[in-house]
Amino acid sequence: MAKYTRIEVVLQMKENGIVPVFYNPDVEVCKQVLKACYDGGLRTFEFTNRGDYAHEVFSELNKYAKAELNGMMMGVGSVLDAGTSSLYLQLGADFIVSPVVNAEMAKACNRRKVAWMPGCGSVTEISFAEELGAEVVKIFPGAQVGGPAFVKGVKGPLPWASIMPTGGVSPTEENLKTWFDAGVHCVGIGSKLFVKDASGKYDLDAVTSTIKNALDIVKKLRA
Repeated sequence: MAKYTRIEVVLQMKENGIVPVFYNPDVEVCKQVLKACYDGGLRTFEFTNRGDYAHEVFSELNKYAKAELNGMMMGVGSVLDAGTSSLYLQLGADFIVSPVVNAEMAKACNRRKVAWMPGCGSVTEISFAEELGAEVVKIFPGAQVGGPAFVKGVKGPLPWASIMPTGGVSPTEENLKTWFDAGVHCVGIGSKLFVKDASGKYDLDAVTSTIKNALDIVKKLRA
């Protein structure tokens, strides 16, 4: 069962402004990266549903988060159908993110009052997703569907839309400024947050530092 309500998740995403998107098949690596994100100040984390037994990795990761990282809201991304949504809801996911709009997924999440963030690429899809109960919609791939200009265009006829782009977002002031000036609710960032050292392993201190810097940038942009 989700620990946090859909409203709590949506508000926390807005407060941080950044949602990290990450996957690794090794649960211990995931725990280390999750802790680095937590130490950097993030309080939402999107684990990508990718690879065999991804749900088993998430199950252990979520137990760790709930026991050790107070306030961390754990979600799952790249979910495509209602069955997979229900599987992760049973494992305690606090939110579900999808690259598509699927009405059956919406029903599964709404039934549990869990936040559902579908992927959209047009005003029609965004409006339909909102009719299905989406508080926040994901635009994906963010750069390819039109980038910040697309967000700004959507906010004309749909000024109430809460939009989270993923894809084409970097933790730099120049990049983040274009997105937040366009009016995003928050942004999703993947590999560009997760710095690796020369050996190919995650540099956890660098990950934490990158996140702290990015959060400071977002705070300054919103000041």
